[in-house]
Amino acid sequence: MAGSGKASKYRLKVTAGCDYDPATHQDVPVNEAQTLRLENEHASTNLSVRIQNYTGYPDNSPKSHAYFSHPLHQSDQYSISFATSFKQPVNGNNLIFGNDFDRPIRDRLPPGFNAALRLVQWTIDPSLDGDAYADKPYLYSPALATWNQFRIGNRIDQEGGGLPDIHDLVIDEGGDDEGANLREKNGIPGTVDGRRNHFQKEESRKGWEFEEGRVYFADFGNQYLDFNEFMLRLPGFNINAVNYIDEKTHSLRYVMKNRVTGEVYLVVVFTLVLVDEEENSSGQVGKTHGGKDQGSRFDWEEQPSAGDVE
Repeated sequence: MAGSGKASKYRLKVTAGCDYDPATHQDVPVNEAQTLRLENEHASTNLSVRIQNYTGYPDNSPKSHAYFSHPLHQSDQYSISFATSFKQPVNGNNLIFGNDFDRPIRDRLPPGFNAALRLVQWTIDPSLDGDAYADKPYLYSPALATWNQFRIGNRIDQEGGGLPDIHDLVIDEGGDDEGANLREKNGIPGTVDGRRNHFQKEESRKGWEFEEGRVYFADFGNQYLDFNEFMLRLPGFNINAVNYIDEKTHSLRYVMKNRVTGEVYLVVVFTLVLVDEEENSSGQVGKTHGGKDQGSRFDWEEQPSAGDVE
């Protein structure tokens, strides 16, 4: 497979927090029987990340998870699952979920990127919007219209102590007790496609409010992003990501935030750590190369070309 040799020079590390500052983040126990607990002044969140064929950090992480044996997820390559309780009401039109970057990435975007983006909007997420060529690029969707699964739970205490562990939970579309009644009362369809189509309308999103102190479950993932080979696999259109990363673009960041107030509720960062060849061959923990010019390529890295889009 194209790029698989280069992919072996990297290992994936996943971190998460409630703020953009990486110094506040914790390592995510990928595929482990452990829920990561996160909290700030805006929300409490329990997080679980699963990745199929995982070979990243922490060392000795399980390679897979029973999640991928579930009928809903047998084709998926990764999952970001979480249970969140907001500490103030949040209007449904203001909650967004997606990717953003601190620096420009336009000089590293592969040939055919715009075609790939249009394909994603057409086949996967019509609500996706953003500007990948901006000084601070972003690709956001309304959270209610993009999550793969959305479940409304019951109310808990304000300190978040009632948030459930989710490392063994497969979140499915629907509602629990009060949550099921709320879905019905607000006319939210009971299927994934129905709910996503319903909330693609701005009027529907504006008419929904995430309540303070209620638990909301969400699951986001798909079959298209292969973290094992670092490939984006779209129908008839594959992009090898390794050829387009450098010290400025070695992380993929997922953010859940309020687009009006700027309040951040959840940040999950997938980072490709470049492993020294001699350390890689000895099986020791790798390290990143941080001393090179940020605009240059690694000395082993080829010039990007149209051949990198398969």
